[in-house]
Amino acid sequence: MTQKKWYHNFVGDKAFYKMVLLIAVPIIIQNGITNFVGLLDNIMVGRVGTEQMSGVAIVNQLMFVFNISIFGAISGAGIFGAQFFGCKDHKGVRNTFRFKIYACLGLVLLGILIFIFWGEELIMLYLHGEEQNEAALQAALKYGKEYLAVMLIGLLPFGVEQIYSSTLRECGETVVPMKAGVAAVLINLVLNALLIFGYLGFPALGVVGAAIATVISRYIQATIVIVWTHRNAVKLPFIQGAYETLKIPGHLVVNILKKGMPLMLNEIMWSVGMATLMQCYSMRGLDAVAGLNISSTITNLFNVVFIAMGSALSIVVGQLLGAGKLEEAKEADYRLITLTVFSCLVMGGLLILFAPLFPMLYNTTDEVKGLATAFMRVSAACMPLHGFMHATYFTLRSGGKTFITFLFDSAFVWCANIPVAFILSRYTGMPIIPLYLICQLVDLVKCVVGLILVKKGIWLNVLVGKKE
Repeated sequence: MTQKKWYHNFVGDKAFYKMVLLIAVPIIIQNGITNFVGLLDNIMVGRVGTEQMSGVAIVNQLMFVFNISIFGAISGAGIFGAQFFGCKDHKGVRNTFRFKIYACLGLVLLGILIFIFWGEELIMLYLHGEEQNEAALQAALKYGKEYLAVMLIGLLPFGVEQIYSSTLRECGETVVPMKAGVAAVLINLVLNALLIFGYLGFPALGVVGAAIATVISRYIQATIVIVWTHRNAVKLPFIQGAYETLKIPGHLVVNILKKGMPLMLNEIMWSVGMATLMQCYSMRGLDAVAGLNISSTITNLFNVVFIAMGSALSIVVGQLLGAGKLEEAKEADYRLITLTVFSCLVMGGLLILFAPLFPMLYNTTDEVKGLATAFMRVSAACMPLHGFMHATYFTLRSGGKTFITFLFDSAFVWCANIPVAFILSRYTGMPIIPLYLICQLVDLVKCVVGLILVKKGIWLNVLVGKKE
């Protein structure tokens, strides 16, 4: 391959990056602000104490499973939504929107029931330590239960907001979800300060205050995207008559389920797998839980770039596939994968450099701070691997290869990552940091598999016609 051809295939021109940035930057800003305020939220709770921070961290890990399940439920329909929009089939977009309503509301109801009846038992799975730390473990359980009770009220607005925002993004409208997210997180931040610490005469509610602030911000975010969408029905034809009937063509339901069910199961199994990995790490005690909480909060802030690039990839490639432009889709995909890995090298390097500074913001022990710094540096070093895996995952998903992504993603977690973590955490005395590193490096196998699958071009598929 000549240098000129390599540059064309993997780098591209200014017009391409302008188009990508128009999609990716609003997502980066939204996710960046969300994660930044999440960081501030985490710091505020962490200033109250280690037990409070650990209890909230455990509940947020459980909530992560619910959030990812919602994401998985709408993503199956989203594959079709992006392609419908690419071929200008607004009726098709409308029907995928309706499918999302059924899927999300069902998951919201299921999530509420699970957390009501088994919430305490789920929290206790993460509480391990020496007998002398029993008081700390009981305190973490108490704070976790209090936080969870309030967070349940926020499940519905989160699901509804995801229905609307995901459909807007599939239609190329990324700015409004960004603005809604920015508004929500800023309100969350202000309410955190007022309700956690009791500033300006408000009650000092601690972890309960943090939960109330989050729930209120979620309702505001959902309201913004709903109102804006319906006020711009001319610009967004899919919303016109969206609620006149909730019937969906049977063949489309079948197609979405065929393509989307593996995707939804993948997201659910993957998120449960992440929670299971966290449970394995928690066998090393409450300090490990606290350190991982600090690390994941900071790392998520640095991950926003490659996460946004994955979303941009799915939108750009999905629309090109829907328009039947297979060669252009292939070129765009290669360029976006290259850009994703490069961005991870930059962000990972910055995180390694600044890792020791972030734990200093927390009111916790030196041991927890040291663990958090080490966790962050491991995650930073592995960031290019995770970015590449993320990009290849979205590549395969954009072309409807959802069963392969199921095997590639969640099946691998359960067949490789979890067994390694389970054995090392329970049957060896290996310290938590090398244990964590080994579990991350297992993903090298996924990178090789992803590279092979993308190069084979099995994802170059048109899933929709001009009209459904």
